[in-house]
Amino acid sequence: MTTRSARRRGLALRVPPPLVALTVAAAMWLAREQWPALSLSTPVLDVLAVLSAAAGIALALAGIGTFRRADTTIHPTHPERTSTLVTTGVYRLSRNPMYLGLALVLCGWAAWLSNLAAAALVTVFVVYMNRYQIVPEERALCERFGNRYEAYRDSVRRWL
Repeated sequence: MTTRSARRRGLALRVPPPLVALTVAAAMWLAREQWPALSLSTPVLDVLAVLSAAAGIALALAGIGTFRRADTTIHPTHPERTSTLVTTGVYRLSRNPMYLGLALVLCGWAAWLSNLAAAALVTVFVVYMNRYQIVPEERALCERFGNRYEAYRDSVRRWL
C-alpha cells in the first residue's frame, strides 16, 4: 500500500460531512480576508446567497426526512449500518441530496462573501466528498445491496 492510498483510506468516512462543510466555510471566509481584491460588489449576490442557502437547507432536510421515514441511519461515517436502500423522494433526483444541500449552502456562503477565491473553495468540498465520503459509501452500499444498488446507481446521478 502506498503512502498516498494509506492517507486516502485514513480519511475515508472519518470526518462527518457537516464538519467538512464548516471547515470549508471557514476557509472561504479566510480566503476573502486574504484576497480582498477578488471581491465583487453586486446586490444580486445577496439574493443568490439567500436562495442557494435556503434551497440547500431544504434539500438536506428532505434527504434526512426521507431516511428517517425509511427507518435507516443517517450517520455518514457508518454506511454499513444502512438497513434500507432509499430510492424515493429526493433520492429519485440525486443519490446524495444531503451532500448536495451542503454544497448549495456553501455556494450561498460564497455568494454572501462575494469573493472569487471563496467561491473556488466550494470545489474543495465537492472533491473531498467524492473521494473520502461518497466513493467509500458507494462501495459499502454495493456490498450490502448488490444489484439493487448498482441499478439505482446507474439510474440516478451522484450529485444532480
